[in-house]
Amino acid sequence: MHAFDILGDPVRRRILELLADGEQSSGALTTVIQDEFGISQPAVSQHLRVLRDHGFATVRPEGTRRLYAVSAERLQEVDVWLERFRRFWDQRLDALATEIARGKRERRMKADATEKEDP
Repeated sequence: MHAFDILGDPVRRRILELLADGEQSSGALTTVIQDEFGISQPAVSQHLRVLRDHGFATVRPEGTRRLYAVSAERLQEVDVWLERFRRFWDQRLDALATEIARGKRERRMKADATEKEDP
């Protein structure tokens, strides 16, 4: 299954967003997803299973808990696919960085000029 088939579901995307902050228990994930999407615990478990079975998440047992984490390999596949589109935003981000630097430089020059005027 293609990575975007898996990531096309908003629940699975949200789970990955939560996991991007670090390893989480299935219980913690379930609580957030149930609150945000109003789905049952078995439905959340099914989404976790899809993410795990398709390589987007790993799980490790810790006593009676199951701890999930992001698995980077499949996300790298997405990154590679996005590479051909980066040119659409990289140039704009570079231009934004230039404008920010220009604004900082102008403010610094004004501040220096003001200090020189005031004894």
